Amino acid sequence: MSEHPYIAVVTVSYASEDELVPFLESLPEASATELVVVVADNKPDQHSRVAGIAAEHGAEYVPLPDNPGYGGGMNAAVATLPASVTWILISNPDIVLHADAIDRMVAVGMSAPDIGSVGPRVLTDGVTYPSARAIPSLRIGIGHALFSKIWKTNPWTRLYHAGTAGDTAGEVDVGWLSGSCLLVRRAAFEQIGGFDEGYFMYFEDVDLGYRLGTHGWRNRYAPHAVVEHSGGHSTEGESKRMVEAHHASAYRFLSQKYSGPLLLPLRLVLRAGLGIRTRLQNRG
Repeated sequence: MSEHPYIAVVTVSYASEDELVPFLESLPEASATELVVVVADNKPDQHSRVAGIAAEHGAEYVPLPDNPGYGGGMNAAVATLPASVTWILISNPDIVLHADAIDRMVAVGMSAPDIGSVGPRVLTDGVTYPSARAIPSLRIGIGHALFSKIWKTNPWTRLYHAGTAGDTAGEVDVGWLSGSCLLVRRAAFEQIGGFDEGYFMYFEDVDLGYRLGTHGWRNRYAPHAVVEHSGGHSTEGESKRMVEAHHASAYRFLSQKYSGPLLLPLRLVLRAGLGIRTRLQNRG
C-alpha cells in the first residue's frame, strides 16, 4: 500500500458475500491508483465469510454487530481511513465498476474546488437507472408518489429524474446522487458530519446531497463513468417492511426540510398521506 493513498473505497455488507466478491474484483480495473478499501459488516456472525473475503482482496474489515444501518456503517468505515485520503467512493457491495470508473469520477471532482460529490451512470439490467435527481419538494414529491407507478411520463417524475438526462448531454449538477455508488470529497463529507444516522435505510443519500448543497457544495453527475448495480439483494422478501421504512424516511426528510411551527399543519397532512400510501401499497 502506498504511504500516502488519496482514494479510498468503502462498502457496507449485510450478508453480502456473493455480491462482495465481484465488487472487490472490479476495483483494480476501475482505478490506476492504489486504493484503500474498507468493508464494514452490519451482520457479522460465525457463519459469515465477509472477513475472509475482505482479507483475500486486501481490504480492511470492520465488524459492526449492532447494525447501525447503511449510513452508520459508512460513517464507521470512513472513520478508519488514513488522513491522506481526500476522495472516498461510497458503494453498495452489489455494484460492479467498469474500467476507469473511479479515475473518471475523481477527475470530475478535481476539476472544480466546490464539487462535493460525483455520481456515475448506474446501469441495472443494461438500462440507465435514474440515479441523479432533484431534491424532492412537496409538489414534486407528491406528484411522483401518486403517479409514478401508473403514469410513467408524468411531469413530476420527469422533473425528479431530470438529472439523469445527462447520459447524452454530458455532466450536469443535480440535487442529489444515488448512494448506491457515489464519490465524495472527504472535506465536504466531514464538514456536514457524514451521513445522518437517523436514517436507518432510504433517504440517507437524499439528505446527504441536500446538506452538501446547503453548505455550498455541488453534486455532479458524470455519465461517462459507468457502474452496474444488481440491486436490493439484502432486502428481498421484506417488501412490507421496506415500504414502511421508505415512507418513514421520506417523512423524516420532508419534515426536516419543512420545519418550524407555522408548517405543523403541512407536516400533519404529509404524515397522514404517507400513512395512507403505506397501507395501500402493503394491502396486496
